[in-house]
Amino acid sequence: MRVADVADALSRLPEVAAWQWVPGSEGDTLLIAGPVDDARGDDRGADTGWAEQAVIDAAASGDAAVTGTDLAQLPALMRLLDETALLTMARVLDRTRLFRDAAPHTAAEVVAALGTAPRHAWIVRRWLRTLAAESRLALDPTTGHYRDLTAPGRAEYARARRTLDEARSGMGYPESMTRFFFAAADRLPLLLQDRTSLQEVLFPEGETDTAEGNYRDNVPSRWANHAAADLIAHEARRRARRREGQGSGSRPLRVLEAGAGVGGTTEAVLSALGSTPVDYLFTDVSRFFLQTSRTRFGTHPGLRQALFDINRDPTAQGFTPASHDVILVANVLHNARHIGRALAALRELLVPDGLLVLVESCREHYQALTSMYLLMSPQADEEGWFTDLRAGQDRVFLTEGEWTRQLDAAGFRPLPVLPPDGHPLTALGQHVVAGRARPGRGRPDPGRVAGALAQLPETARPVRVHAVDRVLPTTMSGASR
Repeated sequence: MRVADVADALSRLPEVAAWQWVPGSEGDTLLIAGPVDDARGDDRGADTGWAEQAVIDAAASGDAAVTGTDLAQLPALMRLLDETALLTMARVLDRTRLFRDAAPHTAAEVVAALGTAPRHAWIVRRWLRTLAAESRLALDPTTGHYRDLTAPGRAEYARARRTLDEARSGMGYPESMTRFFFAAADRLPLLLQDRTSLQEVLFPEGETDTAEGNYRDNVPSRWANHAAADLIAHEARRRARRREGQGSGSRPLRVLEAGAGVGGTTEAVLSALGSTPVDYLFTDVSRFFLQTSRTRFGTHPGLRQALFDINRDPTAQGFTPASHDVILVANVLHNARHIGRALAALRELLVPDGLLVLVESCREHYQALTSMYLLMSPQADEEGWFTDLRAGQDRVFLTEGEWTRQLDAAGFRPLPVLPPDGHPLTALGQHVVAGRARPGRGRPDPGRVAGALAQLPETARPVRVHAVDRVLPTTMSGASR
């Protein structure tokens, strides 16, 4: 792809004020935007009253789901998790014997000493920076070399794990939580080398109990799942009232859940919807989860299953534009290689005022660096990884502010993030981020843009064009004007 050729073709289209070329494994995508003020014009007259009441009620539902839990004690438990993870990182690094003298070492040397698979090298680099930030490892800012590792002895490490497990039990967390973290910690050298997989730890013998404990049963997940479910139930009532007022009759609420996994959020949503007629499309990238959902929810009226990969063009996977009232994506969208592209594609699957509900971790938890992050590394045969604002940063999660900006740019009116500021669970980082699709009357026509690029060689043309409200800068080079 020659950027100059694309830029020259787009310069002849005055309605295209900004653009960005997004590389992809199955072909590249072009994001285009018109004048910012034109796109934002659709916010005038937005139903802000509905949004304010909906988020208040959603927060109340989240609180009700964790009644009886001393939320004020949760930050201490999270710190114990982080502390145990720091000790785990240091213990694994100590086994390389690199830091048992005063010699400095580069990150590349540490990666090599651990025999790390190339796709997991970013995790080791994150360990080194994290341990240095926590004063467990010395970093020379001039050379980037590391030395003087503080590693725990066997007794100290065992004591930390016992303390964590006792605190977990006292807070009512499932035993599966610490069992999973400890099992992953004990296998870390093999996991980093790709000699075993975290899926074997998370789904032992094909069972989902451990995964359910991590995605459904812990306190932040319960709160977020029920808050998200209440937002969707609110939307169902809103649409029913509107159709009744228009005299257009009733029809099922059309919900697409992307990356539904073990169904922890699904269960909360179906419960919140109650007897509301629903066409609920449960999707995941894995057939394993589709089968478990048939076993778990098979008798629920209106529930269907389908494969869906958020990193591929939805229309190429058989999904119809403007065919869903609500899209739910819980603990999955951070896996998108380019958040802006994924959000634009999801918005096109929604009706013009459809609702997108995300559940996302907006805080980097240390224990994830010794467990769940191993699921987030690029595939061994994947040429690239993140191509958005996270490119080259060795990070996965976005902050609340970054999610809000991404939603706004992709063509959504963001709702207030949950839990609200000042809530005891806010510091834990699990959030519900939602937005309503804008009609987008100021966006360029993707078909016209694709036609203008048809004169270029096939290798210089995108496989898909998405119109957005604003093109956000990334660390990638030569993409926007």
